[in-house]
Amino acid sequence: MNEVKEYAETYDAIVIGTGVSGGWAAKELCEQGLKTLVLERGRMVKHIQDYPTLNKNSWDYKYRGLVNHKDLKQQEKQNRTGYTIRAESKHWFVNDLQHPYNEEKRFDWIRGYHVGGRSITWGRQTLRLSDLDFEANKKEDIAVDWPIRYKDLAPWYDKVEKFIGVCGEKLGLPHLPDGIFSPPMELNCVEQEFRNQIEQNYTNRHLIMGRFAHLTGNTEHEGRSNCQYRNQCIRGCAYGGYFSSNSSTLPAASKTGNMTLRPHSIVHKILYDDTKKIATGIEVIDAITHKKMTFSAKVIFCCASTVASTAILLNSTSKRFPNGLGNDSGELGHNLMDHHFKVGATATVEGFDNKFYEGQRPTSFHIPRFRNLGDKNTQQRYLRGFGFQGSASRSNWQRAIKELSFGEELKEELFKPGPWKIGMTGFGECLPYHENKMYLDTEKKDEWGIPTVTFDCEFKENEKLMREDIQKEAVKMLKEAGFKNVKGYDNPCFPGHGIHEMGTARMGHNPKTSVLNKNNQIHTVPNVYVTDGACMTSSAYQNPSLTYMALTARAVKHAVLQLKSRTFD
Repeated sequence: MNEVKEYAETYDAIVIGTGVSGGWAAKELCEQGLKTLVLERGRMVKHIQDYPTLNKNSWDYKYRGLVNHKDLKQQEKQNRTGYTIRAESKHWFVNDLQHPYNEEKRFDWIRGYHVGGRSITWGRQTLRLSDLDFEANKKEDIAVDWPIRYKDLAPWYDKVEKFIGVCGEKLGLPHLPDGIFSPPMELNCVEQEFRNQIEQNYTNRHLIMGRFAHLTGNTEHEGRSNCQYRNQCIRGCAYGGYFSSNSSTLPAASKTGNMTLRPHSIVHKILYDDTKKIATGIEVIDAITHKKMTFSAKVIFCCASTVASTAILLNSTSKRFPNGLGNDSGELGHNLMDHHFKVGATATVEGFDNKFYEGQRPTSFHIPRFRNLGDKNTQQRYLRGFGFQGSASRSNWQRAIKELSFGEELKEELFKPGPWKIGMTGFGECLPYHENKMYLDTEKKDEWGIPTVTFDCEFKENEKLMREDIQKEAVKMLKEAGFKNVKGYDNPCFPGHGIHEMGTARMGHNPKTSVLNKNNQIHTVPNVYVTDGACMTSSAYQNPSLTYMALTARAVKHAVLQLKSRTFD
């Protein structure tokens, strides 16, 4: 993935962004023989070589990894989320002062501007959507109907899972379709006991090891090896044990010889030809020199992330599209969603003091959705549903802070493993409200002269009712399992916290009410595809990255067929 110092002016395809969607677009386009320019607004990151904290220990950092107040000021908005900015990972997140945005209502926009984007730091939970999700809007008369169903995406889920590697176990649930899995990581003894108790107490609730994009078993993936249970994924993984663009899709694209990767390239706008009625290319600002340049292509894939892609489209105005590229519906920027969480319960567990485990498993257990499944028994006073993610562990030496003993007595106590604890948090669906939106402030521009984004988004009554149920059921299940000191919690949660921004350029049947069609094309600009989270018509409860990748692979096949038939000419 060497940088190319000389860039051509014309390509077959342009991909904006290098995260999970952009990496897949690059791989698929290049493997189909298209000369493809891949643009990243941030710096270059080469797999292994550019993971600066990969093998550092806590004692290698001043203050054991805590960040000084000066650095925290540069990432103040991201730090307020509760995701502590630490020395081993702060370089993966943007400087809030250099990359400002505005808030009518609080929105914590967590960004990483570098090759690979958030594929380096994502949580790696890979869950399929089902027809329960794809049909919900239509059945409940919410927003607009998805223009696709599970059968349209199922073979693309297969393709993506085979390539990225997903460990997990099959359940046979229609609302959480099974995939192509390598062996799951193991539940520990307390998690297994919780699983047993749930099976005894319920017929429609299941605890499984989560489905994660980690390599396990005897699967072969070029240039990658199995997860080493270091649980330091956020630093970057030299083994390629988990999927990232840097370890997987971008090297595959580079191997073809068809990819030109250009970092430090901020896409200002997509250029539209009023006569041809298609996009002809893009205008880019070099992030370092601030020099403007233009690149042309037959097809453009917008994969910059939900907010960034929509910001580019909103800024791409012309005589034909005065309110943003393809924005005839007026929906561009609206229907912004994110998952709500930070609500659940914790407990202590007795009776397993002689049980231990090895390694630092980087995964958690998962309890799939069991509310509003289409029958009276699961129907609630709110719409949609949630799932749980959690884990059990033994407390570590940090408990020494709370010990009242000292000297030899303290040391003897700390040689003993700490007590077992278990915790679970709910991840809930957010409805696609039209009034939840982002828009551009043309009066406030960044240092490259590009209008900044303003957020006006909040969780509403349906999400609040769901959160009450999440906490109640978490407490109930832990108590029924016989665990002690069960405590529910419902901490403040704002859009952006889930890091699953979705919507803003939704798919739909009708160009009067949606931005994209069933193939992820802009209805009125057919050679521009948007395949990141911006395309989502509803959020479901599942972690969405797998769906972005499947939609991207599917859209590339469609684009290549259109190019071969000269549809865009």
